[in-house]
Amino acid sequence: MTTRLLLIADTHLPKRAKDLPAQVWRAVEEADLVVHAGDWVDVATLDALEARARRLVGVVGNNDHGVLRERLPEFASFEVEGVRFGVVHETGSASGREARCEATYPDLDVLVFGHSHIPWDTTSPRGLRLLNPGSPTDRRRQPACTYLTATVEDGELGEVVLHEIRRG
Repeated sequence: MTTRLLLIADTHLPKRAKDLPAQVWRAVEEADLVVHAGDWVDVATLDALEARARRLVGVVGNNDHGVLRERLPEFASFEVEGVRFGVVHETGSASGREARCEATYPDLDVLVFGHSHIPWDTTSPRGLRLLNPGSPTDRRRQPACTYLTATVEDGELGEVVLHEIRRG
């Protein structure tokens, strides 16, 4: 069995965009599991993803308040075909991230995070995979808005692909 994942973070709706790009909504429809690593800003985004995703795992970010904090945790963990995932918004500075996350999350195989809007894909010495999808709506200093897709097959994290948002 292959499980298809969509990883997004830092949507900042409706401040940075009025809605998620159509390309991201298509990816939601194709995914078996959508993971959102915080900074939703708008409860309507959570409601829309809950309605359209087959399965949704999300956490709050530093810009999420009120109802979002009531409905979402700061950290979530889940398993997909035996692969142990965690999702959190912030992991601190890039310097020392792998060692810090290994120590903080010793029981995970994959940690999805956001906050920086900078795509990130590294593996720690122990083998913890660290994934930041960037932002599909607010590129900041990046060349493009981004998100990640990944697969899990036969108990292994498969292909992880960084997607740029096509304009127009």
